Amino acid sequence: MVLPFLARRPTVPAKDGGSWPHVVIIGGGFAGANAVLGLADSRVRVTLIDRNVYKTFQPLLYQVATAGLNPGDVTMFLRGLSLKVPNMRYRQGEVIGVDPDQKVVTVDEGQRGEKRLRYDYLVLANGATTTYFGTPGAEEHAMPMYTRSQAIAIRDRVFSELERASRARDGDVLHVSIVGGGPTGVEIAGALADFRKQELDILYPELDPGTLNIRLVQRGGELIKEFREEFREYAAHELEDRGVHLCLGHGVKSVGYDYVTLDDDTVLESDITIWAAGVAIADVVKTWGLPQDKRGRLDVDENLEVKGFPGVFAAGDIAGGDGSLPQLAQPAIQAGRAVARAIAADVAGKVKKPFHYVDLGTMATIGRHAAITEMPELPGVGSIGLNGTVGWFAWLGVHVTKLLGHRNQRAVAMNLLSLYSGTRATHQPNPVVGEVDSLRAAREFEEQARHRKFGADHQA
Repeated sequence: MVLPFLARRPTVPAKDGGSWPHVVIIGGGFAGANAVLGLADSRVRVTLIDRNVYKTFQPLLYQVATAGLNPGDVTMFLRGLSLKVPNMRYRQGEVIGVDPDQKVVTVDEGQRGEKRLRYDYLVLANGATTTYFGTPGAEEHAMPMYTRSQAIAIRDRVFSELERASRARDGDVLHVSIVGGGPTGVEIAGALADFRKQELDILYPELDPGTLNIRLVQRGGELIKEFREEFREYAAHELEDRGVHLCLGHGVKSVGYDYVTLDDDTVLESDITIWAAGVAIADVVKTWGLPQDKRGRLDVDENLEVKGFPGVFAAGDIAGGDGSLPQLAQPAIQAGRAVARAIAADVAGKVKKPFHYVDLGTMATIGRHAAITEMPELPGVGSIGLNGTVGWFAWLGVHVTKLLGHRNQRAVAMNLLSLYSGTRATHQPNPVVGEVDSLRAAREFEEQARHRKFGADHQA
């Protein structure tokens, strides 16, 4: 007897690959995962390669970094895509080489060495990585927040430092500096400020709320420049109202273990420096022999095909050229689906249709009952914008629906509603904590203090 749900699964090619065209997709983020899903009904073999076994929902990483969500709430097992796409196979590894002339991808698989995979179609969706713009000390001392492990590291560092501060006798202040005034910087600053206001005095009654000092440093004179002026002002007002110190119009000249130096040589204490200042394309892409624009993104045509290389597509953060899109989730989702349609059309002998991005708006959350939703202009209506509580619920609804997997959707919706709904009197703090090593934090603090004293004595 064949179970009904198995009977509905499409035919899968033979395990050895059969004769179906082979599509290799590099990267399991928004673009890569949606390209996989878009090929579910195509007569192709799909191999998805990623160094992680999970897909990360990056727009909610700041909630992991501030202990609002479990790391598992914002990640999905990539092999789970095979439930909807049985013609997909996953390989964990790091792509170290692409030869578009031979149509070969070289993958570092660790102890098994290098593996060469031949392809008929290649989808480059490996995204971007954190860039420090050559800032001295930033890579050594600042904490980026682009991956799940980095968000967990920030969370554990914050609570380790709070535990250390709770034992200090001299009223030690924990200074957190967030570098970058885009959506990520604004969101994590707002979340930390809400934690300080709603939970810090309950969880750490021995600490004064002023123990946690939050500062946001932005080179430009305004925050979240992706939004129109009224929303930029709204974001700044909301953060200041939550006690976040805004340092606008100043870039970071250097970063130390417990300080940041601004471009006017002002030195600010910073026990934890969170880097949310931007991303760039990985250097390895330069070795692939593919055309890149001035920002390092791959130059693609109207079909998202890399110019001069038929069968090689790029989608998401790595795709650029004349019509490059913002490096955000929605453009990556749409591009991934469009690449799948282009490959399916080519396999079927049909004409590929040019990709047209549909702007669905931009969102950012500032904190409890405060978010921004800016929709594109509509004929006869103009631009629609939401903020405050209404904007927050709109932000929540959109982000929950974008999550892959019903379990993730339910977990995120329930946890965020529990975290942000109700009043302070009814709120029961229960942060998601991990490896909190305040003893190590204390030892590092004392060691750095000795170095500072030695440096001061030496200069004297």
